[in-house]
Amino acid sequence: MLLIFSKTTGYRHASIETGIEAIRRLATEHHVEVQATEDASVFTDENLARYQAVIFLSTTGNILDGAQKAAFERYIHAGGGFVGIHAASDTEYSWTWYGQLVGSFFKSHPAISEATVDVEDGQNISTSLLPKKWQRTDEWYNYRENPRTSVHVLLTLDESTYKGGEMGNDHPIAWYHDFEGGRAWYTGMGHTVESFSEPLFLSHIWGGISYAAKLNA
Repeated sequence: MLLIFSKTTGYRHASIETGIEAIRRLATEHHVEVQATEDASVFTDENLARYQAVIFLSTTGNILDGAQKAAFERYIHAGGGFVGIHAASDTEYSWTWYGQLVGSFFKSHPAISEATVDVEDGQNISTSLLPKKWQRTDEWYNYRENPRTSVHVLLTLDESTYKGGEMGNDHPIAWYHDFEGGRAWYTGMGHTVESFSEPLFLSHIWGGISYAAKLNA
């Protein structure tokens, strides 16, 4: 079973509801049960143990209290999965452990534009269907720190193909890592409503969910 968590206390993305429905459809196609909530009280040891992965879908701001944070940390330590989509990196800036789980925190973004995404690792389940150079339109995040030293980078942005990139020649935009007993996968894409009707983007996020939830293990 999967849990989609989309609580926001900052900016709220118009794509959240579309994203929930898209993930529900994908889960149905793959015969996986999914639940969606914005109620942080579900973050207890007993309840989280029901889920193979928790998907933070464009969460923003401070969304969990101390006890809920501790329960989520124990969930990951027990082998749980985490999927972060887009603004999951614009969440809980003062929670150092969460920043390490996600890989890096959001810093800034330019206006929505088309850019070229380079597939660095095309062997992963979340990238295997993507073209080597993937052109798409989204809101392209800059991050506070380059996560490469602590994660396995899947996709990078070619900053020469759009305006407003601030990370130079190495701009990761999707990655994964084994983390303290669990699995974490993150993509910076998914700002636009249209993202969640793009077959390639949907294959990308379902691959990430499959990795984090060990659906293909």
